Amino acid sequence: MNEMSSEQLRFLNQRKKHKRIVRVSRIAILLSFLFIWEFTANVGIIDSFIFSSPSKIALCFWNMVLNRTIFLHVGVTLYETIVSFLLVTFFSLLIAVLLWFSDKCSEILDPYLVVLNSLPKSALAPLLIVWLGATKTTIIVAGMSVAIFGSILSLYTSFSTVDPEELQLIYTLHGNRAHALTKVVLPSSVPSIISTMKINIGLCLVGVVIGEFLAAKNGLGYLIIYSSQVFKLDWLLMSICLLCIMAIGLYAVIGLFERKFQR
Repeated sequence: MNEMSSEQLRFLNQRKKHKRIVRVSRIAILLSFLFIWEFTANVGIIDSFIFSSPSKIALCFWNMVLNRTIFLHVGVTLYETIVSFLLVTFFSLLIAVLLWFSDKCSEILDPYLVVLNSLPKSALAPLLIVWLGATKTTIIVAGMSVAIFGSILSLYTSFSTVDPEELQLIYTLHGNRAHALTKVVLPSSVPSIISTMKINIGLCLVGVVIGEFLAAKNGLGYLIIYSSQVFKLDWLLMSICLLCIMAIGLYAVIGLFERKFQR
């Protein structure tokens, strides 16, 4: 018993050491990249006007914090992304459930979903502007269009591949289709649902930024387009960095939800 405990302790120590090495390596790579970027910009190896530098980006961010304009742009993009993500999650689950209930309907709609999922979503953005106008609704719909069709196909595939023996057990116990859905299909598909959500949060952010490129008066996508037009590349790179941080944060929130479910 003591020998087993020592082996377990050794294994746990190795896992902690591995996680520490990974964490330190990630930080070291980031700091090294920032140092090389700052150094090459300062000594003239790269053009600091074109490529900017970490210090210029940080100063630009601080100035926008002081005049509070950055909070408007970040808040608008975050709001549009979260709304589009929630709508995609709701409608993709609803449609996937309806397709699972009706095999005939799923066979009819399958080629259309595949085509719509394959369609470049940036091609839809100008059309959405004509239909809906240059409003937040257009941007939210653009964010949804990037993720919803792939999400429906992924969830429907997950629902369709549930263990048939578990479904047969429900029907043997005189359960109906709704019982099979609530007792077997949805519970066994939760890992797939969470995995789809982790993908969708990034796709919705991409779609929102595409919409802001064309139809926004504020937001990080608008800031990127505006700064590129007036050659304020510090703003452009700062906006890209903020989008990266936002994507990491949103992904981490879904990860927390996943870990809570696993417990």
